[in-house]
Amino acid sequence: MELLLEARGLWKRFGALEAVKGVSLALAPGEILAFLGKNGAGKTTTVKMLSSLLFPDEGEVRLLGQDPFKDPSSLRHLGAVLEGNRNVYWRLTPLENLVYFGVARGLSLGAARKRAQALLEEYGLLEKARVEVRHLSRGMQQKLALLQALIHDPEVLLLDEPTLGLDVETALLMEAKVRELARRGKAILLTTHQLSVAQALAHRVAIIHRGEIVLEGEKEALLARFAGEHYVLELEAPPPLEVLKRLRALGVEGEGPFLFRGDGEVLWKVLEALRPLPLKRVAKAEADLLEVFLKAVGHA
Repeated sequence: MELLLEARGLWKRFGALEAVKGVSLALAPGEILAFLGKNGAGKTTTVKMLSSLLFPDEGEVRLLGQDPFKDPSSLRHLGAVLEGNRNVYWRLTPLENLVYFGVARGLSLGAARKRAQALLEEYGLLEKARVEVRHLSRGMQQKLALLQALIHDPEVLLLDEPTLGLDVETALLMEAKVRELARRGKAILLTTHQLSVAQALAHRVAIIHRGEIVLEGEKEALLARFAGEHYVLELEAPPPLEVLKRLRALGVEGEGPFLFRGDGEVLWKVLEALRPLPLKRVAKAEADLLEVFLKAVGHA
């Protein structure tokens, strides 16, 4: 499999503190990797090493097969959106920002201006092209931050909290744009505390805790693994007391919908205990990414 971004055995120490311990990550074209962790877990330090803002004490980074620390020109393949308001210049307009960053990343002045106009139109910012960034809404500033990362059309994107603090409509728009970028073949590393966003967007998940990756894998496989043998049962009407007693004896929980934790073989005994009551739904329970995250960090 072709890899656009690869990190192998990254370590970073700040005095006696080991902030990152042997972290390895990889990104393929068209893939969104959700990189999750608590505050202080090592996410930001890792992202800074991936973007060559911080030199690792050990390990290596490869960007389209090149070492960005030895060959800075390879950074033309990378675009980044950092958390907060450090991505663009507030006293410049969106158009000025994009032209500036485009030229800084190797585009000619004419190409940067043409590309900036196209991006501003695509993301609904063309009417604000000549308004200073400090006068724009948070949502517009966040969209512009993404555009500065896209101005030179990089193959790899590092997105740190791209939907944080946005209203629902703008957040959904940003999610749709991130999906579209992945469909176009971009490799995207997404860090967020909004696990619903990670669950909606990610193909793979990596969880970092105290500087180490404690869980990594395909999102759907992880959700299935942590769901375990849980089943949800809904009845058309509340069961009689004697039926409820039989359900409790079999380990069924809840008051409706009911939850059964066990294997499929015992489930048949539960269904037999319900006969002939009409069933509305029987389904295997699904875990969400919050449950996966809490279990992974708790086990670690």
